[in-house]
Amino acid sequence: MTDERIEVSVQATPDDAGTWARLARRCEDLGVRALLVADHPGVSASPFVSLAAAAGATSTLRLGSYVLNTGVRDPLLIASDVATLDVVSGGRAEVGLGAGHTPAEWEMIGRRRPSAAARVHRLRTTASAVRRLLDGATVPADDLGALRDVSLRDPRPVQRKVPLLVGGANPDLLRWGGAHADAVGLSGLGRTLSDGHSHTVSWSPQRVDAHIERVNQGARDAGTGPPLIEALVQRVVVTDDRYAAAAPLAERLDTPVEDLLAVPYLWIGTTDEILEQLRDARHRWGITRWVVREDSLGHAESVIERL
Repeated sequence: MTDERIEVSVQATPDDAGTWARLARRCEDLGVRALLVADHPGVSASPFVSLAAAAGATSTLRLGSYVLNTGVRDPLLIASDVATLDVVSGGRAEVGLGAGHTPAEWEMIGRRRPSAAARVHRLRTTASAVRRLLDGATVPADDLGALRDVSLRDPRPVQRKVPLLVGGANPDLLRWGGAHADAVGLSGLGRTLSDGHSHTVSWSPQRVDAHIERVNQGARDAGTGPPLIEALVQRVVVTDDRYAAAAPLAERLDTPVEDLLAVPYLWIGTTDEILEQLRDARHRWGITRWVVREDSLGHAESVIERL
C-alpha cells in the first residue's frame, strides 16, 4: 500500500488483571494501533482505570476512551483523567467523546436523558472545554455554568496535544467533529431502541457518503483540513463465501447483500477480500482507522497481520 496507512484498534473491557494485561500485550505484539475502552457506568468497567492498568503492561500501545458519555461526566474530571493517563502511560493517551444514548446512565444519577439536540450541545460544550483544559487554557466559568473559572494546573499531559475523537451519527455532531476534532468515529448505529441499549441500523454506502460529507462540510466551514475517519466494525467473519455469510443479515435488515458488503461496519470475506474492502473504503471515504471488538480479534488477526 502506497497511500496513507490503514490502522486497526481494539475495543475491550477487563475481566481480571491477568487476562487484561495479556490482551494489552497481545495487541501491542500484533501491531494494533490502540486499546480502547467503552463508557457505560453501572454495566462496564471504568475506562481510565482500565487504561492505566493496560499502560503498565505495554510500552507503545496507544490508549483511549471509546467513547465517554459527556452527558453524565464533568469536563474538568474528564480532562484530569486524560492528563493522568497520559502521564502514567508516557504520552500514549487519547480521548474519545460521545453524546450518550442509554437512558439508565442519566436516571441512575437522578436525571432524565435529554433530547438528541441537547445531548449534542452538551457534547460540543464538553469537548471544547476538555480540549482547552488539556491545552493549558482556562475555561471561563460562564461557559460551563461553573462557580469559578476552570483550569487544569496539574497534572499536565506529556503530549503537546492529546488526540480528541468524537463519535456518533447526528448531523450536527458530525459537522462539529469535522471542524474541531482530530478524528471522527462512525459506528453505523441509529436511533436508540426502547431497551435503552440496542439501536436501529440502516446501512448503505450512500448513507456513509452523507456522513462523510457532513464531516467534510464542517472542516470546510472552519477552514481546516478534514479529521481522520475511523469506523467501528460491528462484525468480523472470515469466510470463503462472503455472499452466503452476509445473506441472513441482509434479509433481517431488508438490505441488499451488496450494500452490507460495501459498508465499513462489517468485515466479511477472505482476508484478501477484507483487505480490498479496506482499500476501497480508504479511497471512497478516507477511512484509515478501524476498531474491532475483543470478541472479533481472533477473526481479525489475519487482516491486522497483513496490514
